[in-house]
Amino acid sequence: MISETGYSNNGDASKVTDLPVVAVSNVSKRFGIVQALNGVSANFYRGRITALVGENGAGKSTLMRIMEGEHRPDDGTIYVDGQAVSISSPREAHALGIRVIHQEPEIIPELTVAENIFVGDLRARYAVLIDREDLERRAQQMLDAFGVAGVLKPCEICRGLGPAQRQLIEIMRALRPGARLLAFDEPTSSLTEEEAVRLFALIRKLKSEGVSIIYISHRLREVMMIADSTITMRDGRSVGEAPMQELDEAKMVRLMVGRPISDLFQRRKRELGPVQVVLDRMSTDKISDISLSLRAGEILGLGGLVGAGRTEVARAIMGLDTVRSGSMVIAGKPYSPKNPADAIRAGIGLVPEDRRQEALLLLQAVRDNISLVVPDKVSRWGFFSWRKEAELVHHHVEGLRIKTPSINQAVGKLSGGNQQKVVFARWQARGPKILILDEPTRGIDIGAKAEIYRLIESLADEGMAVLLISSEMPELLGLSDRIVILRSGKLAGELHADVATEEQILDLAMRTTHKRAP
Repeated sequence: MISETGYSNNGDASKVTDLPVVAVSNVSKRFGIVQALNGVSANFYRGRITALVGENGAGKSTLMRIMEGEHRPDDGTIYVDGQAVSISSPREAHALGIRVIHQEPEIIPELTVAENIFVGDLRARYAVLIDREDLERRAQQMLDAFGVAGVLKPCEICRGLGPAQRQLIEIMRALRPGARLLAFDEPTSSLTEEEAVRLFALIRKLKSEGVSIIYISHRLREVMMIADSTITMRDGRSVGEAPMQELDEAKMVRLMVGRPISDLFQRRKRELGPVQVVLDRMSTDKISDISLSLRAGEILGLGGLVGAGRTEVARAIMGLDTVRSGSMVIAGKPYSPKNPADAIRAGIGLVPEDRRQEALLLLQAVRDNISLVVPDKVSRWGFFSWRKEAELVHHHVEGLRIKTPSINQAVGKLSGGNQQKVVFARWQARGPKILILDEPTRGIDIGAKAEIYRLIESLADEGMAVLLISSEMPELLGLSDRIVILRSGKLAGELHADVATEEQILDLAMRTTHKRAP
C-alpha cells in the first residue's frame, strides 16, 4: 500500500496525514528492448509543487504519458486519493483531474481565445448556435481569476498569439472544473524572463488553491526557486527525493548524471593564435561603442542581463543588423557585411539562440540540415552527389554522436540536444574560423550539455575562435578564457575567467561604470 507520509506544504519534513492526490507505485514500462521506466514510485500532494528532473531519456515524459493515459504501464499501480485506478486514455485522466501541459501548446489558430479554452464544451443556444455571450463570460471569469485578463482577450483570434499567450490558453483549458494535478513540461523554454515571472505567479496561485503541481524543467535554478521538493530520475528509475532546502544545483546534477558539476568543464590552457575578430567602437541601433577582440583558439564569454545587447553583437557580426558607426576587422581584413552570406564567406558561423525558428529546417531531414552550407563538399563536377552528402553527414553524425534513426529522419523529431548537435555539425562541416554561440545549451538536458561543452572545448583546441553568449553563470565561468560583460547595450567590463566570480559578473552587469580587470 502507498505510504501516507510526505512533506508539509511549507516544504519541511514533518508528517502530513493527507493521502497523495496521485501516487504511482513500482511503475515499469518497456518499449521493445528499451526499459523506459523501472519500478518508479512517487507521491504528489495537494498544494505542493514537486519538481521532476533528469536527463532526456530518464523517464520523465514516459511517466507523464502513463499518468495521462497515453501509455499503459507494464507493471505497477496508479492511485488517486488512495484508490487504485486504471487510466486508459487522456479523457479518463481528465475525468480524474489529471492534466498535463505539454511543451508545445496545442492551440487551434483559427479559433478565439474563449473557443480554445472551452473546446469540447461549447454550449449551444437554440441547440444550433454557440452561445457566445456565455462562452466569453466564462472565459473572462477564468482570465480575471488568474490575473491574466490584460494578456488575453476572450474574443481574440489565436493565430497571432505568442508562445506565452498560447501556453496560458493551454493552462486555462487544463484548469476547467475538476483539475487536481497539473503537470508542466518545460514551461519556460520559449518564454521571456518577464513571461516566466508571470507564469511562476500563476503556478503559486494554483498551489495556494490546493492544486498539486508537477514541474518538469532542465533549468535547475528555476526548480530551486519554485519547487517544494524534487524527484530526480536517471535511467528510468527514481534515484532521489528530497525537500528543496536540502538540495543545491550541484547535488541535483550529481544525482542526475552520477558525477559532480565541476566535471562538466575541463577548461585548460591553450596556445592562442592570431587575432581573428576586432570590434572598434561598433554601434548599431541597439548597441553602442562596443570594442573587443578575439583570438584563434580562444573562448570569449559575453555576459550580461537579458536585454543587455549580447545577441545584438552577434547580429551585427553576422550582417543581420546594420553597423551605424565604428568598424570591424575579421582575420586582419576590414569587414562590413551586408547579410549573413557575407559573414559565412568571411569564415563566420552562428549557432543562434532559437534553433527551431532561426537555425533548423524542422520538416527537412538531418542530412539536409547538416549539408545546407557546404554545397561544394556534396557535389562532383558541379553536380549534386547523394553519395558525397551521405558520407559527409554520416561522418558528423557519428562524430557528434547524434541519436537519430537515420540521416533521413526529420530533424524536428529529434530531442532538443540532438537538434542542437545538428546545428553544430552543420558548422563543423563548413569549418569556419570564427563561431558565435548564442545560448548554446538552452532547453537541453544536463547530459547533452556536457557533450556540447566538450565539443566547444575541442573546437577551440583546434584553433577556432569562439564567441560564447550565455545566461548560465557556471557555463560562462567554466568555458570562457575571458568574459566581457555588457549592460544596457554598452561595454560594462572585462574579467579574466580564471579569477572571475558570479558576484563580479553581476556587479558589472548591474552598474553603469566601465571597469576592466587587470
